[in-house]
Amino acid sequence: MHSIVLFRALQLGDMLCAIPAFRAVRVAFPESRITLAGLPWAHALVTRFMHYLDDFVAFPGVPQLPEQPEDVAALPGFFADVRARHYDLAVQVHGSGAQTNAIVAAFGAKRTAGFHPQGEPAPAAGDFFPYPDQGHEIRRLLRLLEVLGIPAQGDELEFPLYDDDYRELDALTGMDALEPGRYVCLHPGARDIAKRWPARHFARIGEALHDIGYRVVLTGSGAERNLTTAIARAMRNPSINCAAPVSVGAIAALLNHSRLIVTNDTGVSHIAAALRLPSVVIFSATDPDRWAPLDGTLHRIVRDPGRTDVNGVLRAVQQLLEGTWTPGRDQASVRSALSLSVQRMT
Repeated sequence: MHSIVLFRALQLGDMLCAIPAFRAVRVAFPESRITLAGLPWAHALVTRFMHYLDDFVAFPGVPQLPEQPEDVAALPGFFADVRARHYDLAVQVHGSGAQTNAIVAAFGAKRTAGFHPQGEPAPAAGDFFPYPDQGHEIRRLLRLLEVLGIPAQGDELEFPLYDDDYRELDALTGMDALEPGRYVCLHPGARDIAKRWPARHFARIGEALHDIGYRVVLTGSGAERNLTTAIARAMRNPSINCAAPVSVGAIAALLNHSRLIVTNDTGVSHIAAALRLPSVVIFSATDPDRWAPLDGTLHRIVRDPGRTDVNGVLRAVQQLLEGTWTPGRDQASVRSALSLSVQRMT
């Protein structure tokens, strides 16, 4: 197998869930040239994971996929470029294939594979298998590869960090005030507004964490600065607002030295899983059976479709701080302080 193209035109969290699949393909085909065809932003992902991916082709989008505004005028050039590469294998790793199998078929690869929707006939050409209705996203993708004869190489996530990530982080205001392990990150944003837990609840969590001695760091993109500013103003204690137009790598570098993170179900939760950073992930509108971190010891999920369960999030934070506590801090004081915060909110 000389050349392989993997099609997955999705955003950060979805792409990180595919890293175990990319790892499996690389181990199975160590000498092959492996290309990712994805959204333009994912070129940075290929640069970060060059041990698994060799090349990148930017997919301009189509009307039936909502991940980015489509550039229909660029599609003929995109398909001509991909076909000219004469791939030996094209694998559709973007959902059930209902909208994407036709895209991958147009790549003109010698062999095409992927899922197809349950109850519908498979494409006439290629190796296609019914899309699982249940199961974690990471394991669905690994299952596809396994039926293609590509063994899994573990289901853990990865996120390599580089010197440039830390240099970018150090340029942010307030970083010199942060002591590794003595701050906690709150990530209140999400691309999908339906996933966002209320800002006032994040403010209450921040106050409780400040009360037991942690610096509170608010994280987000530049577009989420208004959200983090509202939370900072709602808190009775000071916080550090790090929402800024920085790279994903800089955000990951910030998370890497934090004590834990409280976040919505969004891409940052998958970075936390990759960094083995304890996290509390709040699920307001999505399915944790598909998207939650796989390690139930290091991470806690809170199902809160009503967006009211502040006490449940505080209890999850308390469990993590007690379960992963480092020497030199009295666990009883953590239990007492957070329990008092719970009582104040009831």
